[in-house]
Amino acid sequence: MPSADVADPNRFAQGLFTPLPHRYDRLAELLSMGQNGRWRRAMIDRIVPGSPGLVLDVASGTAGVALQLADRTGAGVVGVDLTEAMLRRGLENVAGAGAGGRVELVAGRAEALPFPDAAFDALTFTYLLRYVDDPEATLRELARVVKPGGVVASLEFLLPPNPFWRFWWWGYTRLVLPLGGLVTGGRQWARVGAFLGPNISAHYRRYPVAWTVRAWERAGFEAVGTRTMSLGGGLVMWGRRAGG
Repeated sequence: MPSADVADPNRFAQGLFTPLPHRYDRLAELLSMGQNGRWRRAMIDRIVPGSPGLVLDVASGTAGVALQLADRTGAGVVGVDLTEAMLRRGLENVAGAGAGGRVELVAGRAEALPFPDAAFDALTFTYLLRYVDDPEATLRELARVVKPGGVVASLEFLLPPNPFWRFWWWGYTRLVLPLGGLVTGGRQWARVGAFLGPNISAHYRRYPVAWTVRAWERAGFEAVGTRTMSLGGGLVMWGRRAGG
């Protein structure tokens, strides 16, 4: 979650991302050292084999994951995001891809999804749990809307476990990201760059990967797996809704 002095993580996330949608996709590659697209594909790889008919993409942003899901699975996709400015950009991207009949975007909170129980065959979420007040409660809410047996997959930044790579990651996130954000995206992206490294570090101090796996299981997922990406810079997780 955001640092301890952020009283309302949802409002903080809205303030952080509202100015960014028109540069988000390009600068997401900078923030991930060019790995964001590869990480997304690895996450979606976990959804494709199930041939779902309807997929929910939470924290959909500018609809990058939603469009890939529609393209690779043939499913109908509903994307939900907290920030309306990101959704407006997402609608432009959906229209530009000619996917208006396959991808629907709606405003909503991951902690209180506006959908009935067991409404979706599969679910994805990206860079979400650092922006909610209670990650485990949010996981329970995500599980609620997935049919038994449905696959859920997620993507998140990770703190590299190897001390050597963590040293370089620390320098990149504390020095390169703020400067790179300023040069390529202005003050708003400099703010994101300065925020990201400390936020990731704080999140994993409070919620290590082992804790997160157990939280998925307590929320109602089974066969939970993890894949560390890019020397520990990214984390793909997946599981199956119990009861299928």
